[in-house]
Amino acid sequence: MNFDDLHPEFEVLDWRGQSYFCDFAYITRYVKLVIEIKGFGPHVRDMDRNKYCNELNRETFLSAMGFQVISFAYDDVASRPEICMTLLRMLLSRYQSESSPVSLESVAEREIIRLAYTLARPLRPIDVEIHLNINHRSAVRMLHSLCTKGALSPVTGPEGKYVVKYELQPNAMNRL
Repeated sequence: MNFDDLHPEFEVLDWRGQSYFCDFAYITRYVKLVIEIKGFGPHVRDMDRNKYCNELNRETFLSAMGFQVISFAYDDVASRPEICMTLLRMLLSRYQSESSPVSLESVAEREIIRLAYTLARPLRPIDVEIHLNINHRSAVRMLHSLCTKGALSPVTGPEGKYVVKYELQPNAMNRL
């Protein structure tokens, strides 16, 4: 994995439409990660209730916009970088195998399984299209592939003619 897609001081708009700079953003087709490095002073000691509320609302808004937000303490980055690197590797391992790069299709399939778990209902092709920002044909192809691998099973509509949704199978978690 390289960090060609890592953007320092990445500008985003918050829920109020105000500009905010994230410390880092790592953005690929399948990953939207915000990495914050928080100092004790500005993020704890010097923070009043209003700033605290705005900080939490900003992180929640970023999550709603599809970013996963992770934070490291400045003290850990400076004094214990190994813990930060270990945690970051653990997180990024969701998207890449340590021994060799994982195909984009494999990453997408894992993300589809995660989506199915978070929806807690049968998955529809439109859910995948929206979540991965892909076309209908690609979504259906990936869903069929997951059925072939035993992670999902197709569910037909009332007439039994067309597959309209897909249910998670018990072994789907093993594919994550």
